[in-house]
Amino acid sequence: MKKIMAVYDVDSRYADRFAEFANQREQVPFKVVAFTSLEKLREFSKREQIDLLLIGDGVTEKELEGIQAVQTVRLSETGVAKEGEAVVYKYQASDSLLREVMSWYQPQEIPTLMTVTGRRSQVIGVYSPVGRCGKSSFAFTLGQVLAREEKVLYITLEEFSGLSALTGTVYAGGLSDLLYYYTQREYSPVRLGSVTYNWGGLDYIPPVTYAEDKTGIRQEVFAGLIQKIASDGAYEKLILDVGIFCGGAEELLGICDVVYVPVKDDVVSTAKLEEWKEYLKRSGRSVLWEKLRFLQLPKPVLSMTRENYLEQLLWSDLGDFVRKLG
Repeated sequence: MKKIMAVYDVDSRYADRFAEFANQREQVPFKVVAFTSLEKLREFSKREQIDLLLIGDGVTEKELEGIQAVQTVRLSETGVAKEGEAVVYKYQASDSLLREVMSWYQPQEIPTLMTVTGRRSQVIGVYSPVGRCGKSSFAFTLGQVLAREEKVLYITLEEFSGLSALTGTVYAGGLSDLLYYYTQREYSPVRLGSVTYNWGGLDYIPPVTYAEDKTGIRQEVFAGLIQKIASDGAYEKLILDVGIFCGGAEELLGICDVVYVPVKDDVVSTAKLEEWKEYLKRSGRSVLWEKLRFLQLPKPVLSMTRENYLEQLLWSDLGDFVRKLG
């Protein structure tokens, strides 16, 4: 059963719009209820436990008397907080507001929300021992295409993904934060939602903040986090863009249900692929080879611009190629 987030603001349309938006996001572990009056909110709090109350800063503490909530976050018109008060800036994009609200929420327990679907997300890996083969462009395009029909989460394990520049977004959180929560046994669907962004219907987690965040963590930790997200079942598919790890990426590829491997047909690329196959054999991981699907991607279009690169990918030859994948 989902926890309850109650929303009240003097502008009832604002509360209604936010509740409608949040309730459409499947990964949000709250049922969001908007209220048009404080009296209705007060009566509701007597019948149901409100786990998180999102309240406009025009409401005084006296007006809140008799309204019971586990935690309260203020909707501020200025963004200025009083000491010890949880505050989010009211006039920002709904997805940014939702992430910020969820980052403030302190669950009383590690919730087992979103497991009620009874399903596990399919994990699709994208990896290649061959450089400059279009791997990341393919992975993001695959995510965009699949997200038109399903709930999809894209996770990049590249140290320098270029996502911030390509989306024009300055990230307040990302994979580094999620790894911290996981290693501290504080991971929850709420934590996941607090670092999840959306691009054209595709949910994604920004990469690690610093390359050192990746090199200092074992593959098993990354794999454990991915498996945890998959077991929650909030998404039909997880797209895992696997970069280069010290010691290889086989641990991560092993948790994938299928792995797409972009390749090239030049001499050096072919030699690298043969060496990787031999390494898998020597290290006792030949079974991994059965999960691999090798792809020769269309050549990139040189005229594509940086400003609209991700949208152009969707309707490029690469986008057509992805849509034809069986």
